[in-house]
Amino acid sequence: MTAQSNSGVPDEDALFTDVLIIGAGLSGIGAAYRIKERNPGLSYAILERRSRIGGTWDLFRYPGIRSDSDIFTLSYPFEPWKRPEAIADGEHIREYLTDTARRHQIDRHITFDTLVRSADWDSLTDTWNVQAEQGGATVTYSCRFLFFGTGYYNYDEGYRPEFPGETEFKGRIVHPQFWPEDFDYRDKKVVVIGSGATAITLVPAMAESAALVTMLQRSPTYIGSMSTRTKTVDAIRKVFPRKVSHTIMRWRNSAIIVLSYAFSRKLPETMKKLLRLVAVRNLPDGYDVDTHFKPTYQPWDQRMCAVPDGDIFKAISAGRAAVVTDRIKTFDSSGIQLESGERLDADIVVTATGLQLQSLGGTTVSVDGAEVKTTDRFVYKGHLLEDVPNLAWCVGYTNASWTMRSDMTAQAVAKLLAYMGEKGYTHSYPHLGDRSMSVKPSWDIKAGYVQRNPDALPKSGTHRPWNVRQNYVLDAIDHRFDRIEEAMVFGRVDDTVTIEV
Repeated sequence: MTAQSNSGVPDEDALFTDVLIIGAGLSGIGAAYRIKERNPGLSYAILERRSRIGGTWDLFRYPGIRSDSDIFTLSYPFEPWKRPEAIADGEHIREYLTDTARRHQIDRHITFDTLVRSADWDSLTDTWNVQAEQGGATVTYSCRFLFFGTGYYNYDEGYRPEFPGETEFKGRIVHPQFWPEDFDYRDKKVVVIGSGATAITLVPAMAESAALVTMLQRSPTYIGSMSTRTKTVDAIRKVFPRKVSHTIMRWRNSAIIVLSYAFSRKLPETMKKLLRLVAVRNLPDGYDVDTHFKPTYQPWDQRMCAVPDGDIFKAISAGRAAVVTDRIKTFDSSGIQLESGERLDADIVVTATGLQLQSLGGTTVSVDGAEVKTTDRFVYKGHLLEDVPNLAWCVGYTNASWTMRSDMTAQAVAKLLAYMGEKGYTHSYPHLGDRSMSVKPSWDIKAGYVQRNPDALPKSGTHRPWNVRQNYVLDAIDHRFDRIEEAMVFGRVDDTVTIEV
C-alpha cells in the first residue's frame, strides 16, 4: 500500500499505516529504508513539517553550512557517497538525501508541510493516534508503531541571549538558524558571536566577500583540520567497486574517529599539544595561539570542530578574518564594546550562540490519555522509552557522526518489528520495574546547549540496557549480539495478559 502521497493531501486509505515516521531527514529516510528492507510487508508513511527532504540540512542555510564530521560516516552504509570531498556542504548533503529517497522510492511515502502536534496510544486497539496540522486543518493519522526522526533541537527557537544595549545597534542582528534569504553582506564588517561549529563555519565562508569578519568568543574551541580530498580515498575508489570502496572508507573513518576520541581521553595533554601545533603551523608567525585557540577544558569535554583544509586559519592569515577573545560589555549604535575596553565596529552581528534542546520534536505524547513526561523516563538501548509502547526515537552521538548511531537504531527497530510480526505481538515496551537505577546525563559533554537545559532529554541509567553511551564500539557489539527480549514486555491487543521477558 502506498502510505501517503507527497502532494500534501492524504489518500483516504493512507491515514492508517503499520509504521509512522516523523521527520524526513537523515534519521527518517534511513529508518524507512531499514524498516522496509527487513519488513517488506509493512506499510509506512513519513510526515515532514518542512516542504523538502533534508531536516537539519534543509533548515540551516547559512553561508558555508557543512558537516562537522566526515561524509563517509555521515552517509548511509547502503547508499555510497559519490562526490570526491570528505567534508560535504549542506546543499550536497540534502541532494544526497533526496536522491537516496528517490532511488529507494521512499519519497512516495512522504507528506510535506505536516506538523505533528500530539500522539496518543490507545491500549484497547494497540494503536497510536497522531494529530497533525496540515494546510490549516487538523488531520489524524493512526499507526501501530511510531518512529521519531526529529533530532534533538527546537526547530522554532535557537538559543538567543539578550545583550545589553542591543536595541541601540543600527545594524542588523541575525541568528544562523533563521538565515534571511539572499542576505547581502558584501563589503560589510561582520561580528560573529560564538566559537562553536556554526561560528567556525560562518567565519571563513562570510570572509570571502565581507570586508572583515571577526569571531568574538568568550573562550576558544578545539579545532582540527581535515583534508577535503585525499590520495587514500582516490586510490581506494580506483581499485574497488563503488559500494565496496564506500564500505572500506566507512570502516576506516569509523576506526579513526573511535581511536582519536580514545586517544584524546586517555592522553589529553598530548592531544592538546597536537591541536595547538595544527594552529601554530597554519597561522602567521607570532600569532597569539594560546589566547585564541587554546581552550581551558580537556579535548572532547565539548565536541571538537573539524575544518576543511584549515579554512578558518587561511582566512585569518589572509587578513579577511580575525578572532577576539573577550566578553561583551554592551552594544552601541555601530558596534560592540568589550569588557577589556576594546571595541568592535560592525554593520552586521551574527549570534551563533547555539540551539535549544527538545525531545521528540516537541510532540506531546500520551498513553491512554495520560501525558508522558519524556524527561521522567529512562532510555532503553538508546532508542526506546521506558513503559511507552511501540515508540522509538533517534539521537546520534556527541563524539562521532550522527549516522553511526542512527543506522543502528533503524536496524534495531526493524529487527523488533520483525520479531513482533513473527510472534504475533501487537505491542512491546521496555520495563524497568522495581529495579533501582541511578541517573547520569544522557550526554557527557559540557556544551552550552546541554548545560543550559540538562533535563530536556529522557534519562540515562548507569547500567545496560538503560545506559545511554557515547561509545560506538560497545554499542556495535551490543547491536550485533542483541537479546531482543531483554527487559521487554510483549503482548497482543486481544490478550488479557502481557508477556514479560
